[in-house]
Amino acid sequence: MNNIDLMNYWFESSDNDYDTMKVLYKNKKNTWCLFIGHLVIEKLLKGLYARNNPENPIPPKIHNLILLSKKANLEVPLEIKEKIQIINTFNISSRYDDYKKSFAEKCTNEYTERQIKNIEEVQKWLKNQ
Repeated sequence: MNNIDLMNYWFESSDNDYDTMKVLYKNKKNTWCLFIGHLVIEKLLKGLYARNNPENPIPPKIHNLILLSKKANLEVPLEIKEKIQIINTFNISSRYDDYKKSFAEKCTNEYTERQIKNIEEVQKWLKNQ
């Protein structure tokens, strides 16, 4: 696979995860909804990494969105960077038992809806890069 094929692979996978995120939200599975929202952004960043690194298009096996955006050689505006920093926490908070309870309490419908909008804003920005 060349770098563009890899980018398309990651983008398609991100789109599938986006659909899953929406289903989880509809079914009030807010913590998992936001965890999958993190994957939506992670996969877009991995796709952009592949596009921007044609000599070595295989993205690093990391989940840190901040680090991925740097490795993808993106100039991220502050507003998007701030949203990415929040989305980055959804990976840890929903994955590990010691964080799950406090994260679940935080994930009210209102909070989750607001974060979905942030995910969608970052998603749109990344797809326009």
